[in-house]
Amino acid sequence: MSKKMKNFLTSKIFIKFLYRFTRIYAWTFRLTVENEKPWMDHIDAGGRVLLCCWHQQFFAFIRYFKEYRQYKPSLMISKSKDGEMIAGVAELTGWLTARGSSSKGGMSALQNMIQNLKKNGLAAHIVDGPKGPAGIVKKGCIYLAKDADAMIVPMYAIAKKAWYFNSWDRFFLPKPFSKVIIRYGDMIKIETNGDNDLIEKQREDLEDTMQPALHNF
Repeated sequence: MSKKMKNFLTSKIFIKFLYRFTRIYAWTFRLTVENEKPWMDHIDAGGRVLLCCWHQQFFAFIRYFKEYRQYKPSLMISKSKDGEMIAGVAELTGWLTARGSSSKGGMSALQNMIQNLKKNGLAAHIVDGPKGPAGIVKKGCIYLAKDADAMIVPMYAIAKKAWYFNSWDRFFLPKPFSKVIIRYGDMIKIETNGDNDLIEKQREDLEDTMQPALHNF
């Protein structure tokens, strides 16, 4: 891809177009949301929540995530060119973005996420992104929830009809007018004693909890 094309794909004009296209496309979904109230009540009572999802499923959440903009929630996004587009769409949706990943700028982004989560009470995290391996929860979400004293809430997207990409995570795109379910799991408390073995155990437990919701694996 040429430099000129890359610059166009990360321009404000294209990102605004992508945001509007994504919103219009996602409005065709026949959307149902399940088990949202418990964790929202927790935030409204002064608690903090970290929503956790698989990279495979994040597109299905984009439309509905605008409903949470009053909380000024945060999302960690890589510094790649693809990440630049995703960050632009997320910011137009009302989310704060912390730019970084495990391969580049991760510690700085994690600290920004912790600060924003402590202040505003809500953040989301893609547990195996941006490059996988698919279905493997990385430790970052455990440290983030621990340091921000936040409850982890797994979230899943299910589509009656969808296209699956030939990508590392089998990324899926719900078909227009498909029935789509956003389902939130129960809140998970992360222990805060700093024991590395306990952190790894909690990572494994979260992975075991979330893996059954992956599609076409």
